[in-house]
Amino acid sequence: MNIVFGILILVAIIVVIAVVGIFLVTGLTGAPYVPTLKDKLPKAFTELYKMSEKDLLIDLGSGDGCILNEASRTGAKCLGIEINPILALMASWRFYKNKKIKIKCRNFYTFQFPAETTVIYAFAESLHIRSIYRKIQAEANRLDKTLYFISNAFDVPEVKEHKKVDSFYLYKIEPKD
Repeated sequence: MNIVFGILILVAIIVVIAVVGIFLVTGLTGAPYVPTLKDKLPKAFTELYKMSEKDLLIDLGSGDGCILNEASRTGAKCLGIEINPILALMASWRFYKNKKIKIKCRNFYTFQFPAETTVIYAFAESLHIRSIYRKIQAEANRLDKTLYFISNAFDVPEVKEHKKVDSFYLYKIEPKD
C-alpha cells in the first residue's frame, strides 16, 4: 500500500512540475497567460468593430477562450491560436459543442491565416505588439485583403489606430505591394 501511495505522490509531483514548466516556457517566450476583463468585451465587438456571421475572428493567444466565446455570440466564426497545450486543450474541451469555435495549438507567428479571416484579436505585451502587427500585415499581403486588428491595452507605436474604445485599439491593415 505504501508503494502505491508513493507512486501516486511521485506522479502528482511530475504532473505539477510539467504544468508549471509549460506555463513558464510559454511565458518566457512572450506568451504569458493574462485573462481579459470580460465586462469590457462586448464593446470591442459592437462599438469598436461590429462582428457578424460574415466574420472569422482569430484570437492570437486565445488562453481559456473568453474572447472566442464572446465573439461567437455575435454569430462570427472564431479560431483560437494558443501555444500553451494545456490552455489549448482546456479551451477545446470547453467549446467542443460550439461549432463556431475551433482551437489550434500553434505558434501564431508561423500560422497562416485562413482566407476567410477578417478580424484578429490580441492581448499581448507591449514588447510584442509591433511583431504581431507585422505578422498581420504579412498575412494581409499574402491574402490580398484588408484585415482588422483589435489590440487590447496596447497601441502599436507609430501606427495611427482606426478607432479606439476603452482599452481596445482597432487597426485597419490593408495589403501593401
